[in-house]
Formats: sequence, C-alpha cells, structure tokens
Amino acid sequence: MRALHYQCSAGIAGDMHLGAMVDLGVPEALLREGLGRLPCAAEFAIEFRRASKFGIFGIQAQVKSLGYSDDNQHRQYGDIVKLVKAARLTPGVETRALAIFERIAVAEAKIHDIPVEQVHFHEVGAVDSIVDIVGAAICLDALAVERVFCDPVEVGSGFVDCAHGRLPVPAPATQEILAGVPCSYGGVRGEATTPTGAAILKASVDEFAPPARFAPSAVGYGVGQRDFDIPNVLRIVVGECSTEVRSAPAAEHYKIEANIDDMSPEAYEPLIDHLLAAGASDVYVTPIVMKKSRPAISLTVLCEAERVDALADAVLNRSTTIGLRVLPFDKRVLPREMRTVQTRLGPVRVKVVTQPDGQRRWKSEFDDVRRLADEAELDYLQVKAAVDADIAKVLAADD
Repeated sequence: MRALHYQCSAGIAGDMHLGAMVDLGVPEALLREGLGRLPCAAEFAIEFRRASKFGIFGIQAQVKSLGYSDDNQHRQYGDIVKLVKAARLTPGVETRALAIFERIAVAEAKIHDIPVEQVHFHEVGAVDSIVDIVGAAICLDALAVERVFCDPVEVGSGFVDCAHGRLPVPAPATQEILAGVPCSYGGVRGEATTPTGAAILKASVDEFAPPARFAPSAVGYGVGQRDFDIPNVLRIVVGECSTEVRSAPAAEHYKIEANIDDMSPEAYEPLIDHLLAAGASDVYVTPIVMKKSRPAISLTVLCEAERVDALADAVLNRSTTIGLRVLPFDKRVLPREMRTVQTRLGPVRVKVVTQPDGQRRWKSEFDDVRRLADEAELDYLQVKAAVDADIAKVLAADD
C-alpha cells in the first residue's frame, strides 16, 4: 500500500508543506498550473529555492503578495469557498482544499462563539495562506497515496503575534484544530505549527501514529523561514507500508445515526457537504418507513473518534432532528494500492485491491475517466469501456 508519513519534529506550516512536497517530487509545473486557476492568481507570486537548516537541505517555498488591496487579505469564509469553487480544480483537489478551510472555519467559529458562516478570516484569508492550502490539496492529490500517517506534532512554546493580539503558543485555532492529535510542546521556542499546517494534517491524516512496517521510497524536506535550536524542517516520506488486512479497534470508528421525517430533500446536499468537509469518513441517507407508516430518511455519518462530538453537533445544528444515536463499530480494510496506467486516451489512476483469498480486482478512478471524456468530448461510458480495456491488458501483463 502506497503511504505517506509526516514527521513534524519542528512543526508544520503551509509554506514548509509546499516546499517538502516539491522536494519530494511533485512537479512544480503541475503545482503552478493548478494555482494559476485561482481567481486571485494575479495577487501572488510563488518562489522555490534550495535552502538548508543545520546542514539539512530541502526546498524553501515563499509566497509573495503583489500589493493588492488589504481588503483581499481579510476574506470571509463564504468568500474563500466561492474562490476555490471558481477555480474549476479537479473534484478531488477542490474537496480537499475546502475540507482544510472548513477545519479552520469550524475552529474559529467555536473560539469566537459565532456561526461558521460568520467567520472572518484574517491571516488565513491572506493570499499566501490560500496558496498554501490549495497547493497542499494539489500536491496530495498528485501523490495519490492510499494512507497517511503522522508522528506527534511539535507545536512550540512562548507567544505569537496575530490579528487578535499577542497569544500563547499554540494559537487558539491551532489548539482547537489539533484536538485529539498527539502533540509535543516546548521542543522549539516560538510557533512551530500554524493553523494552516494543523488544518492540512487534520484534513489529510488517517492515523496519527508512525506506520508499523514501512519501506521508504522518497523523502522531501520543507525548509522553514525561521531559525530554531533544532533544524526547522518538515520531513515527508512516501513509501510502501504493510498491506495485510487488519481490523481497527472498535473505539476508533463511530457511526452517528438520525431518523428524519420533517426535513426538505433539498436540505440534505448542503448538510452532507458540510459533514464531509468537517471530517466525516462517509455520509449516506437511506429511505425508511417509521411508525404510523410515515416515510422518512435515515442519515448515517461515519467518522473517527476525535470527530464524533463535532459531527454530532453539526447534525443537531444543521438538520431538523432532535436526537441521534452514536455507535462504535469494527472496520476491516482490504489492502489496496493506487497505480497510474497510460491508456490510449491518457493517464488513469487505478485502485487495485487484494482479497483475503489472494485474488485481485481493480477499478479505474471516476474523476480521471470523466476528465478524459470531457477533454475528448466523448460519452463517459464509451471512454470508460476503452480505458478499462487498456488497463486490463496492462495489469494482465504485469501478472
């Protein structure tokens, strides 16, 4: 299974993350092309250069504002959502970018005791943070890893100056976002992990623990701007981890259920979008019949333990239900790997799964097939049949 391992011994910030990704091998041209789709592309320039801390070389990324109005540096959450959607990014990149912004918005809303829709971004609304977050989504999508691990996150110590004044480290938003995450404190003097860095982790990491068995294949170092008593670098490693089928402890996975018989059908789409962005592993609805033969919908939200309270509150706040059930459950995951196959119409990612009996099955990624169909102006089903035939030949030859 292709996996990614974050090693945040000096914390994580958005620019360090971009630098590490480029050093890891994400094409700079791919990143620039994606960022160039943003409506605010004229507001920034991004530079990458080789740099080092304590003799450890990597890539240092720097986003420079091109002097546009300060009004654009204090966008509201709704402005950010519109900006990302207007960029016409791939569905996977757009979803991940919005999920990262959502983590920050939910944290800020809780800290300031306001609805998410009223959150007014300060530092995170600035163009450099927008580039850091959308860039992170582009890079993670490009790597196409199946699982993401992370060591304990160093947050730093002391105080940090921000729009709300001089605050203790970690900043309130960082502390809120990292709820449930193993952290270390005081390893460096200063702010080691920013809200942007924390949100990237919470929206991307599957397991906040090192992989048990891991064969590294590539390493990237993102070099920070400041000097600490230890190397201010973020290390990201990609490799192959154990592919054995395993059952995760029941306490790690939860199911939130609510039976709803009085909510408009059109209200489910924004509710589901919000729940997914807020950290749900999956959300689905099932038609049911309740007492008195009343048609209704059973809403089911799957999540990990640290997201239960926030997601349960979201269901109660954003739907008409007045109660819900929270149930732990066991989860079994088949080993899988993501491959990219060159077909007659272009590259397509393929998910290959190994069954307990050793047999393998695969499925082409919908987003890639749809993209090829749109580019060729052909019917989706025709394109899928063509690329699946090519994929079958390639995989059969590999076997």
